Amino acid sequence: MANIFKSSIGRKLIMSVSGLFLILFLTIHGVVNGLYLISDDAFQMGCDFMALPIVTVMVPVLALGFLVHIVYAFILQYQNYKARGKERYAVSTKTDSDGWASKNMFILGLFVIIGLALHLTDFWADMQYKELVLGEEAEKGPQLIRETFSNTYVYILYLIWFVVLWFHLNHGFWSAFQSIGFSNDKWITRLKVIGICFSTILVLIFIAVATKGYLVTHCCSV
Repeated sequence: MANIFKSSIGRKLIMSVSGLFLILFLTIHGVVNGLYLISDDAFQMGCDFMALPIVTVMVPVLALGFLVHIVYAFILQYQNYKARGKERYAVSTKTDSDGWASKNMFILGLFVIIGLALHLTDFWADMQYKELVLGEEAEKGPQLIRETFSNTYVYILYLIWFVVLWFHLNHGFWSAFQSIGFSNDKWITRLKVIGICFSTILVLIFIAVATKGYLVTHCCSV
């Protein structure tokens, strides 16, 4: 069993499983955020649901999932760096089908982490952290969205982050399934299409929520 943590295949499997776990979290997060597009009340109900004990108890598990995914990303990147040896500066031999995102997943991941830190500072710190750790009343979700995205520079930073997240998800989705066994050409083709659709819909929801929050504070109505 310990070999799974030492072998390259085992590490890629752990990376994939933790990645799928995070994709599930992003999906739930996207559904809840999407409620803001319906109404403030609907979104606040979603925020209240996320604040339930049965949900908040998953926060440490989520944090562990992120940590595992990040740690193994660095491990695999280091392994790949060592494996290239003197050829590390040579032109990549990957085929065009691997795509730009495939060749830059590590860099994309670093930008995702930076965006995540920004997101935790803007939202988690004023909601879950304030309520669960400090024992204070949490900020109302709809108002927090408007306050955050009222700043044009913050809004633009989030848009850039969402685009980076799209590239990372787009490749990570089918790659994760490939690592757990869906590796034949027929399945890979299907999963790539599903991955594009999934990541596009999810990221468009995030963009729409941020844009509505921005417009509400800069226009009389949306």
